Amino acid sequence: MASAAVAFLGETPRRALPLDHLGALARNHLALAGLGLALVGIGGAGLGILATRPGATRLRPAIDTLAAFAQAVPPVVAVALALPVLSFGGPPTLLAMLLYGLMPALRGTVAALEAVPADAREAAAALGLTHLQILVKVELPLAAPGLLDTLRTALVLAVATAALGALAGAPTLGTPVVAGLQNQNLVPMIQGAAATAALAFLCEALLLAAAALAARLARS
Repeated sequence: MASAAVAFLGETPRRALPLDHLGALARNHLALAGLGLALVGIGGAGLGILATRPGATRLRPAIDTLAAFAQAVPPVVAVALALPVLSFGGPPTLLAMLLYGLMPALRGTVAALEAVPADAREAAAALGLTHLQILVKVELPLAAPGLLDTLRTALVLAVATAALGALAGAPTLGTPVVAGLQNQNLVPMIQGAAATAALAFLCEALLLAAAALAARLARS
């Protein structure tokens, strides 16, 4: 398919990347994106939960400023700056994922928790539940659809950002894109870009289905 696309563009197709190698890169890519998603979830969702706690109102401006600063650093720049400290491979890419996904995860978590009806919290408090119990047993279940939407956005960003790992030497679907640029071969470039996009769409579709299921369960 990539060779046909190159021929359609008027270029002479050259050697394509074997599908088994492309599949191995896709598995590495997904594993790296999954680890980055975990870091974003812990960091962004953790800060979002902290920002919505009754006693942490004064911390909200500092948390927003931190997330905005992280979002302002382009992923390519984050990877380049982290190389001297974190060396080559996955660590610089994970840092870029964390910085780039922190703000969306924070805002999505805050929006989901703030959408929980105040009556539900008040009823739980009247039953004698502690703040932690209210969070775990009331707020998080009711906010599940919004949290899944936040997770979907973070996962798509992680899949896209993981491709930059090739610049740091991590074997991802960005690797054939970088190799194609070096060798002036459009075929692996198209293969890597198309596979990255397909992986992002697949992950998004799966989480959309999970979000729809969570919304139905919340209404029942």
